[in-house]
Amino acid sequence: MVDLRPYTKLHSIQLLKQVIRKWWGLELAFSDAKGYVLDHAEGRIIPSQNDFCRAALFSKEGFRRCNESVKVVRDRLRSGKRRRVVVHSCHMGFDIVAAPIHIDDELAGFLFTGGSTGAPTTSAGRAELLRKVREFAPEAAPKLDDGGDATIPRLSSDDLERLQDLVEFGAQEVMAYHEELRRHEAEVSTLSAELEGRYRFDNIIGTSPAIQEIFRLLEKICRSESTVLIHGESGTGKELIARAIHYNGPRAKKPFVVQNCSAFNDNLLESALFGHVRGAFTGAVADKQGLFAAADGGTFFLDEIGDMSPALQVKLLRVLQEGTFTPVGATKPVHVDVRVIAATHKDLAKLVERGEFREDLYYRVNVLKVTLPPLRDRVEDIPLLVAHFLAKHYHGKGTPPRLSREAMDALQRYRWPGNIRELENEIERLIVLGADQPELGVELLSQRVRDAASQPPPARAGSAPSYRGTLKEAVEALEAEYIYQGLIRTHWNKSQLAKELGISRSNLIQKCAYYGLDRKPKR
Repeated sequence: MVDLRPYTKLHSIQLLKQVIRKWWGLELAFSDAKGYVLDHAEGRIIPSQNDFCRAALFSKEGFRRCNESVKVVRDRLRSGKRRRVVVHSCHMGFDIVAAPIHIDDELAGFLFTGGSTGAPTTSAGRAELLRKVREFAPEAAPKLDDGGDATIPRLSSDDLERLQDLVEFGAQEVMAYHEELRRHEAEVSTLSAELEGRYRFDNIIGTSPAIQEIFRLLEKICRSESTVLIHGESGTGKELIARAIHYNGPRAKKPFVVQNCSAFNDNLLESALFGHVRGAFTGAVADKQGLFAAADGGTFFLDEIGDMSPALQVKLLRVLQEGTFTPVGATKPVHVDVRVIAATHKDLAKLVERGEFREDLYYRVNVLKVTLPPLRDRVEDIPLLVAHFLAKHYHGKGTPPRLSREAMDALQRYRWPGNIRELENEIERLIVLGADQPELGVELLSQRVRDAASQPPPARAGSAPSYRGTLKEAVEALEAEYIYQGLIRTHWNKSQLAKELGISRSNLIQKCAYYGLDRKPKR
């Protein structure tokens, strides 16, 4: 049975109640499919501006008779063909105007008004009303025996027709809102299913030993509620892993909130995380809920936590330890139940040694650690990733294009400093430049990828080094290779590479000249 109580709060229903009360002194009420008045079930009795109805509703026997009259209306709406509106005479002889609410071809309830009459009350009619009142409320009869009929709402035939239209309109509003609500719920359910499917572990692409080890670890992590730290270079898929943990865990139906800690300065980040109250600072014209409050019951993914200032680290530590925080400018703490998943590309242990990251917070976030391998350490996954991105970004007719053998070899030789994100961008670029070609050749690849492909493949980790030559020659060979790969990665930006290597630009220029790396290779 559909619960109609939420629909009593609809704005259109509230307006309708005000109009009917103002025009005719009647009250619009809901009844469920069993004929029970919803207001009565919640302990509220709201009579119309009819003193006889008031006397009936506030006496035990009269209240019972009024409810019996409502159930008779229910029976009339159920029987025979579907009615647009019903006008029924109650036990006192007043009109009940009711419109059915049908949901899924079943009577879910109805809207109704009661207590009106269509003709002036005669002396005989008034005497009959007083006789009925004496049957169930004898103490109220003397107050009603004043010889007038001003306490009885009277409707002309035109007014009665207008009232029927308004009550029917209210019922139609409820049915239309229910259908819209059900459509939205179906959409939300579909999107939730898509999200859960999208972030299943088997949709994380890779068959390399490193990725398989990640899968085995995630299966255990998802069953827990502990804080997780995801460490990996930029573009390795830290947020994807965080979403997989959330959507495969016990909080899957709850919110998943994301915030990059390096996106704002301290003041803005504090307000974003914890919210603020009105007047907390210039421009705070209203209270604002923070992201921790928005994530209550769910998961909060804090990306680049290593960039968080020491002041905010203290507040974050309190959330992790006690589950409480205080919005900016507020005095009362707010309690939340949030699972925190943090991510960083930095070495937090080294930040702790340098005093840039709180040691106690480090141990709080580093309960369960997931280390994502860079793409250069899982080159065997590149063909699978390429196939996935080709299918994802190809929007033409037929099957997606394929890569030539030379192009695939070039992709596997490149070091991918931007990891999977850089690979996806490269594939998207290939599709655009290749137009409708069935095979994408190496000539369509970016210059930096082609440059890497022109060099002999670097020695794989774990392979036996060459022990020939002097130590000085071996060190120089390693330094030359290291600088060359850096030049490719930075597109021959020597200022950027010098900063990364921790040496001066003039020193790097000297080394490039010494090793013959002072210009891009010509093709």
